Amino acid sequence: MDYDNTNPFARILGGELPCVKVYEDALTLAIMDIMPQAPGHVLVLPKEPAAELFALSDEGAAACIRTTKKVAAAVKAALGAPGIMIAQFNGSAAGQTVPHVHCHIVPREAAAALKPHAAVHADAAELRALAARIIAALPA
Repeated sequence: MDYDNTNPFARILGGELPCVKVYEDALTLAIMDIMPQAPGHVLVLPKEPAAELFALSDEGAAACIRTTKKVAAAVKAALGAPGIMIAQFNGSAAGQTVPHVHCHIVPREAAAALKPHAAVHADAAELRALAARIIAALPA
């Protein structure tokens, strides 16, 4: 799959579209999902342009999983979630809706239904409030 520099995540990384930022380092960016499956759903994006995991460098993949681990721990702590689902889709047949590698961090409660993937927009104020809680739970 060729990389499309106009995809929404490329535009967020390029500063062309807004986001609710949770964490950023030299190689990754973690943002609140604007169409969350559960409150506290975060996306981790490598800054490297790659549509699927197979096109991502080893360094980019390692950075992505390090950030996913760090942010997932903060999501779990901030929301008191008994479980965390981490997902990464490759290709539209697998459910990927934005052609830029990203990991989903979704807090889970036993027997709680998830909203459909990429279907319902969240309230921006709620996303900012959840992001503040998650940021406060990140290690210093």
